[in-house]
Amino acid sequence: MVTVTILVTGGAGFIGSNFIFYWMENHADDRVVCLDKLTYAGNLSTLEPVMDKPNFRFVKGDICDKNLVLDLFRTERPEYVVNFAAESHVDRSIDGPEVFLRTNILGTAALLDACREFGVGRYHQVSTDEVYGDLPLDRPDLFFTEDTPLHTSSPYSASKAGSDLLVLSYVRTYGLPATISRCSNNYGPYQFPEKFIPLMVINALNNKPLPVYGDGLNVRDWLHVKDHCRAIELILRNGRAGEIYNIGGHNEKRNIDVVKLILQELNKPESLIQYVADRKGHDRRYAIDPQKIHRELGWTPQTEFDDGIRRTVRWYVSSSDWWREIVSGEYQEYYRKTYGGI
Repeated sequence: MVTVTILVTGGAGFIGSNFIFYWMENHADDRVVCLDKLTYAGNLSTLEPVMDKPNFRFVKGDICDKNLVLDLFRTERPEYVVNFAAESHVDRSIDGPEVFLRTNILGTAALLDACREFGVGRYHQVSTDEVYGDLPLDRPDLFFTEDTPLHTSSPYSASKAGSDLLVLSYVRTYGLPATISRCSNNYGPYQFPEKFIPLMVINALNNKPLPVYGDGLNVRDWLHVKDHCRAIELILRNGRAGEIYNIGGHNEKRNIDVVKLILQELNKPESLIQYVADRKGHDRRYAIDPQKIHRELGWTPQTEFDDGIRRTVRWYVSSSDWWREIVSGEYQEYYRKTYGGI
């Protein structure tokens, strides 16, 4: 017997698909509905393990299509809505900001209006630590908290900050039962190859140069995607409406050190590393203080980075059928534009 219907937007993407797998594994009686536009970063083959499940439904569509969204809510009457649907790549936002504003802000508005009309039990907005800007490398004592002022550096992070503020306005104005989570950099299986870790793994496997921005000393806090999924589950079930929860992995690493770990795991030479011109407005350090979600919901990350990165590298090695089809066509044109001829 179905106990809850949960609508997952952007569920054919990296974190969304992992969340669907996690939810269906841990809540076998629930109905999961996935709404995804299947843009370049959405891959329907990712969802193949659940496509034939009787309690799973896939709908191709755009969260900005208000009529489609309202019809889907009318038909499915979801109790929970988790919004992963977003344009999320910083470099692409620098090249073309408009699509980020449309999807990340107007799409969020369409979902919020549908939630109001049909009275969902909880709307959850999946956001990013990038809305806080960055931290100096020489102050390891500083961390992002939920009270850190928003200070965005790119059109991407600005669009996510805008959608966060929109969600909070619906909480205050309409009493919408909504929550927001802001996570650090995710890694794990099914991540689109333009992202840092899969890009480095796939290039190394193909003995191609590994493009590293600037001096490679930028620091990121890495969070395994399964730990992220577990945190969202706790927020949906037990989080307080109107609250923001930071989700961090306690795994700060310099970009260049991550690259060297990947090369070591693949037994590839460091001579493959090639430094390239730095990204415009490149943030230096991200670091999250997750004390609030630990204190209120009992969540802590369970994946040590050294173990998680090795398992992730092995997944890409054994899953070449999944990524080989992706790293062609439009992606190749994007790669050439971003990293030049290397």
